Amino acid sequence: MAILKFRIYFEEDESVYRDVAIRHTQTFRELNDTILKAYEFDSKHKATFFRSNDHWQRGREISLEKYDKEYKAPPLLMAETSIGSEIRDPNQKFIYLYDFNKNWTFLVELINVSKEENPKISYPSTVRVEGIAPSQYGTKGLLGEKFADVEEKYDLSSVGDGFGEKDEDGEDLGLGEESQGGDEEEA
Repeated sequence: MAILKFRIYFEEDESVYRDVAIRHTQTFRELNDTILKAYEFDSKHKATFFRSNDHWQRGREISLEKYDKEYKAPPLLMAETSIGSEIRDPNQKFIYLYDFNKNWTFLVELINVSKEENPKISYPSTVRVEGIAPSQYGTKGLLGEKFADVEEKYDLSSVGDGFGEKDEDGEDLGLGEESQGGDEEEA
């Protein structure tokens, strides 16, 4: 059974990519799910593949479902289309579009075909990860959940003791904390 290895580039930064190994008999739906998992995206949005050429021009569409839009030709459905059936040349390319509102675009390129399965791998599988994946919903994902906990615990948004405001002569302008020594009298 042929094992296909695809390199999935994040369109905006080619140094960010994931390599995925998949059987040629598996479907585009399985490839879709593997790409989302590899980039740590959820699966709540619309998605489609386009068969492509060396110039990354969009060809025949292989869609998650038939969407309410105009098609030049009816799309193939991911769940019904095996990957091997859409391989036209040894360097076959696809464009993967996810979340039509955000237009996450990935360039999918066939980089290797092997006749031997690796018994240690459960296909489909992500076999290589390069670069930091983009955050699907903003920058919080880059910092992780722990940063939000630290921010709440230490309340980093308020001004603490010792950070009052002073004018150029070093006199307190009264803009800092209210309790700056209690009953000090003005000189």
